[in-house]
Amino acid sequence: MNARTGTVMGGALHDHRHGLVGWSIAVALAATMYTVFYPSIGVTKFEVMLDTMPAFARVMGFDAIVSASGYVGATVYSLLGALLVLVCAISLGARLIAGDEEAGTLELDFAAPVPRIRVYLERLAVLWLTVLVLVLSITTTLLILSVMLDLGLAPMKLVATSGGLLLFGGGLGTVAYAVGAATGRRSTGIAAASSLATVAYLFNYLSPLIDAPWMETCSPFSWYIGHEPLLNGFDPGGLALLAALAVVVGVAGWVPFRRRDLMV
Repeated sequence: MNARTGTVMGGALHDHRHGLVGWSIAVALAATMYTVFYPSIGVTKFEVMLDTMPAFARVMGFDAIVSASGYVGATVYSLLGALLVLVCAISLGARLIAGDEEAGTLELDFAAPVPRIRVYLERLAVLWLTVLVLVLSITTTLLILSVMLDLGLAPMKLVATSGGLLLFGGGLGTVAYAVGAATGRRSTGIAAASSLATVAYLFNYLSPLIDAPWMETCSPFSWYIGHEPLLNGFDPGGLALLAALAVVVGVAGWVPFRRRDLMV
C-alpha cells in the first residue's frame, strides 16, 4: 500500500521550514530597505542624479526611478528582491532531489513506499510553495509600505509583477530541480539554472545597447519584467512563456528521472 498523498511534500516542508522562514524574512527586509529609501531622496534629487548620468544609464532604464512604481520595479523586482528569490529557488530546487540523493536521504521517501512520480511531483510542489511564500512576503511588505509612505503603488499591478516573479523564480528553480533529478548531481542543477539566469539578465540589458531585439525575445528575465508590469499591469504573453518554460523543463526532468538508477 502506498503512503497517502502529501506525505513526501509534508516531510520536505518540515525539513526546510527553518530556511523558508529565514528566506521570507530576508526578502521582506530587502524590499523594505530599498522602498523606504525612496521618499528620503525625493523625485527632484533623482532627476538631478539622472541628469548627471551618461546615456548608458538611460538606455538601461534607470530613468524610470523618478516614479515610485518605476523605482520599486527597478530595485526590488529587478535587483535584490528578484536575486534573493532566484538564489533560494535554484539552491532549493537542486537540493530537493539531487542533494538528498547525494546525501543518501532520498531513500526515506521510497521506503514509505511512494511511487517515483509522487516523489518527483510532491518535491517539485515544495519548491513552488516556497517561492510563493517568498513572493507573498515581498508583496505584503510593499502593500504595507505603499500605504505607510503614500507611494501610490497600484495593488493589481503589484500582483501582476509578483505573479511574474513567482513564475520567473519558480521556473528557474524548476530548471535546477529537473537537471538535478535527471543527473543526480546538485552542482549540475545549480550550474544549469544559474547559467540560464545569467544569460537571461545579460540578454535583457544588452539588447537595447547593441540593438539586438532578439535577445529580449529569448530572455526569461525580459518575459518577467520587460513589460514593466508595475507600471503597465499584466503581460499575458510573458507569463505564458514563463509558465511554458516551467512545464517543459519539469517534464524533461521527469523522463530521465523515472528510469535512472538512484544513488540510494
